[in-house]
Amino acid sequence: MYVCLPYQRCGRGTAIAAALADMGEPSLRILLVDQNAARAAILEEGLREAGLCDITIVRETQSLLRRIVDLDPDVIFIDLENPNRDVLEQMFQVSRSVRRPIAMFVDQADTETIRAAIDSGVGAYVVDGLRKERVKTILDTAVSHFNTFNRLRDELERVNQQLEERKLIERAKGILMKERDLSEGDAYAVLRKAAMNENRRIIDVARSVVSAMGLIK
Repeated sequence: MYVCLPYQRCGRGTAIAAALADMGEPSLRILLVDQNAARAAILEEGLREAGLCDITIVRETQSLLRRIVDLDPDVIFIDLENPNRDVLEQMFQVSRSVRRPIAMFVDQADTETIRAAIDSGVGAYVVDGLRKERVKTILDTAVSHFNTFNRLRDELERVNQQLEERKLIERAKGILMKERDLSEGDAYAVLRKAAMNENRRIIDVARSVVSAMGLIK
């Protein structure tokens, strides 16, 4: 069986999501991490039969994160066979640190491990399903979940940024109200006028006001 999980975190973010959605699949750069040559050959054959030819195979997991940064793949396949807890945690850490679609293959897993994979951001967690015929479907699943989660993540970040900017503007208004004895409406009007005169955003003016008050204090 395989467990489809939402993908998470790091790297090129929106840019790679758009690229994966728009580009033809044969142009995808695939990184295949597998210490077992025979198992790696199964995955590689499945990828090539699916028309994917830009495949790099990495045998060692030492300094894997550095290798990923250097190779800059679009999709990552990680075959672990029967990993111990330390190896799994290392791979989950890699998943948390890169924003790429990741498909991870293991021969067995328990509920706790699957939950850890979800938390780390693995896009498809494949249990006892290392067959070349399934590689294309698993690839599509990992990419699809990456794109979906990436859109949700970007929306959440946008909302959080708006909340933080609103708090900063409120702080700036409070400073102006106190220092100049202004009403809330007048304080906002001061920020807006300064933004127009200086061709800046209100949030940038508000940030300057808060920073200036911090320096004075």
